[in-house]
Amino acid sequence: MRVKLPTHAKMNHPGTGIFNIGDAGERPLLWIGSSKKDLIALPVPVRRFFGHALNFAQRGERHDAAKILKGFGGAGMLEIIEDDAGSTYRAVYTVRFQEAVFVLHVFQKKSKRGIETPQTDMTIIRRRLKVAAIVAQELKDEKANR
Repeated sequence: MRVKLPTHAKMNHPGTGIFNIGDAGERPLLWIGSSKKDLIALPVPVRRFFGHALNFAQRGERHDAAKILKGFGGAGMLEIIEDDAGSTYRAVYTVRFQEAVFVLHVFQKKSKRGIETPQTDMTIIRRRLKVAAIVAQELKDEKANR
């Protein structure tokens, strides 16, 4: 499946799957790892909902559906949870960095036990947060050198 990106979208780091999508006055939205591909695989109503909620983050606001993700020491890590057709879907993003909003992980929660995020998904989120920190520093350095 091919995805047509908006004309203002550009691949910031070729080969990494990190895309920059944002209008003037908004923080860019950067997708880490397979998060964009994973979002596209979700049902259309869930994709629309996540896109709407992420747009709030780009504008410096917080959608009512965005909740703090526990285990990361603060409000800079958030998750959006949406139910559709008996399944639960989550999008995890961070606003810790001034340079962009980073979408770290998008997935369908498979476990029927509790509401806790599965450990395998938490591991992915932690790894991608480290990548986001590196990319944010590169963007900051690039801006300082202009």
